[in-house]
Amino acid sequence: MTVPALAAHDEPTLAIDRLDVYRTALDFAALASRVRVTPASLRDQIERASASIVLNLAEGVGRTSQPDQAHFFTIARGSALECAAVLDLLRARGTLAPEAHREGRGLLVRVIQMLSRLIDRSGSHRRL
Repeated sequence: MTVPALAAHDEPTLAIDRLDVYRTALDFAALASRVRVTPASLRDQIERASASIVLNLAEGVGRTSQPDQAHFFTIARGSALECAAVLDLLRARGTLAPEAHREGRGLLVRVIQMLSRLIDRSGSHRRL
């Protein structure tokens, strides 16, 4: 399931609306909200981390200096890696179906790759 268009073609858009990474992060956040996650502590963790990807990405796009952008994109990438770890943990425990794991990991790999490129373009070459 993908997120519906953020703005109609005749409506004004924001810079964030044009980024594939933003749409993909929203797709993952939607998937994370549909996945049955237990215990509650892991459900809270993946909800917060998936929201953090989207919100820190938006914060970074809104910054004008490249170091500020890289800072927020790096936080978003860390949150994406945290989400991947939660998915892996759920899969290892046998509580997440292989299809949901594959779909979620696929979205996260794309998000992490795109964020890494944004970080590199913003002038920060530090890798996590």
